[in-house]
Amino acid sequence: MLLSFVILYLLISVGIGLFAASRVRNAKDFAVAGRSLPLPIVTATVFATWFGAEAVLGISATFVQEGLRGVVADPFGSSMCLMLAGLFFAPRLYRLNIITVGDYYRLRYDRRVEVLCTIAIVLSYLGWVAAQFKVLGLVLNAVTDGAISQPAGIVIGAAIVLTYTTFGGMFSVAILDFVQISVIMGGLLYIVSVVSGLAGGVQTVIDHAAAAGKLDLFPSATFREWIPFIGAWMTMMLGSIPQQDVFQRITSARDERTAVRGSLLGGAIYFAFCFVPMFLAYAATVIEPAKFTALLAQDSQLILPTLVLEHTPLAAQIVFFGALLSAVMSCASATLLAPSVVLSENVIRPALSQLNDSEFLRLMRVVLVGFAGVVLGIALWSDATIYKLVVNTYEVTLVAAFVPLFAGLYWKRATTQGALWAIIGGTVSWIGFEWFGPPDSVWPPQLVGFLIAGVGMVAGSLAPNRRD
Repeated sequence: MLLSFVILYLLISVGIGLFAASRVRNAKDFAVAGRSLPLPIVTATVFATWFGAEAVLGISATFVQEGLRGVVADPFGSSMCLMLAGLFFAPRLYRLNIITVGDYYRLRYDRRVEVLCTIAIVLSYLGWVAAQFKVLGLVLNAVTDGAISQPAGIVIGAAIVLTYTTFGGMFSVAILDFVQISVIMGGLLYIVSVVSGLAGGVQTVIDHAAAAGKLDLFPSATFREWIPFIGAWMTMMLGSIPQQDVFQRITSARDERTAVRGSLLGGAIYFAFCFVPMFLAYAATVIEPAKFTALLAQDSQLILPTLVLEHTPLAAQIVFFGALLSAVMSCASATLLAPSVVLSENVIRPALSQLNDSEFLRLMRVVLVGFAGVVLGIALWSDATIYKLVVNTYEVTLVAAFVPLFAGLYWKRATTQGALWAIIGGTVSWIGFEWFGPPDSVWPPQLVGFLIAGVGMVAGSLAPNRRD
């Protein structure tokens, strides 16, 4: 029965996505939904930016192990990213009427900066999309009681998401986000009502978590603990701002005001709602401590699915896995589309002869399929946790793409030379510190790279300009 409902839900989702494809008439429709989305849909699609695999399974599992301090990057950093993007970046970027964030680097600097930042942005999506595919495999494995292996489930899930995203682009992403947000919110809140009763009430779970120190956010007042804490927070808070999926959701709005309000509302809802799966996962350790503590050591990402399958009625199982699939598919489709669009527009298209609009639309779809194949390979062969796959990938954009974007918007003296020094200095120092830095250093490599990028931007912009 559960499997039948899951299959039905997947078929309905694909149907809605393919229906939305009928509105795609040109490349602008495919990339940014024709810049026509109203506030409710913009809010829903901003919320869905990150409410996917890591929010439901990754954050919750990390919280059970490490408490709030362990999830400072997401949701604390990521929700701040959406709010900062809405307040300080959305208004200026929306007015440019461009379809990718890579276009900004070309307009503000030159082709070299455009290509380097675009490559950094594309690389940052590899782990993110792989995490979504891994959860689709985990879900299909769980609801079939192991009949579908996790690798087979990853392939099936990836094929489903790829199908409607390839045809519908941003229109499919936005409309499905709007439909699925109600399933996500309603479904998870219903599960909370069921699980909290099993655990003795909401307050019992909160008190238990507080007594175990899981609700302590800030580290002790020492340099050794605060520097890594700040580095983790900044990775998502700033490293995610130069992202194409964030940019697409902002610029898909029908006007500038809607872009700003949608980003702020979506970020606030995301932050608040991430505590729901954290509550559910911790409640599992209260309901059956021995079993879920053992599972925590084996694979913490299985805590929530196991709790629902073994301790809730069929209706709750249907609602939970429907909500989980909604979250993952919403996030996966957008994060699959974003790098494909920016790679097509800012790296491949300029290298080809002049393409008309229909040829460019075809190019974006071909690149999307190719990118999906690369990510599928990572999902199948990577052993990293969902949370680590997501958080670690944004280090590259923090050290390479954020400083040129921020300085270009807010510092009139920023130059192309400064941007190049920032990109090269930030990336080289990050990689060097990652590979050759002291193993016991308190400085996270991405924080070192970010600081060097800032120095490079200032020094390069103020130094005499060496023209080619």
